[in-house]
Amino acid sequence: RTALRVLETASPPTWYLPAADVDRSLLEPAPGTSHCEWKGAARYWSCRAGDERVPEIAWDYPAPFAEFARLLEHFAFYPARVDCFVDDERVLPQPGGFYGGWVTADVLGPFKGEPGTGHW
Repeated sequence: RTALRVLETASPPTWYLPAADVDRSLLEPAPGTSHCEWKGAARYWSCRAGDERVPEIAWDYPAPFAEFARLLEHFAFYPARVDCFVDDERVLPQPGGFYGGWVTADVLGPFKGEPGTGHW
């Protein structure tokens, strides 16, 4: 109930969960970073539970730009890599391998990441 819903052009919402609501003992740093021109540098996280490891399931912004300072201490998760829900509805992943938007029944496309949208 305290997640942050971020809307970006041509994308379904991305949900950022407060670190206090995330079992960080299951997360381990993943290699690589990316840069968002609006939010800043992102770092990635994998999940390890026992012998099972799921690579790059989440990301966060350890030093977001001032306009997105509320994202500090929040994690976003890829619904293509872990099960994500809004209330009781299982989220579908945003098309494309990079994006992390959450598609629910009330969110309509087209979305960035679908075939033919590379120029958006």
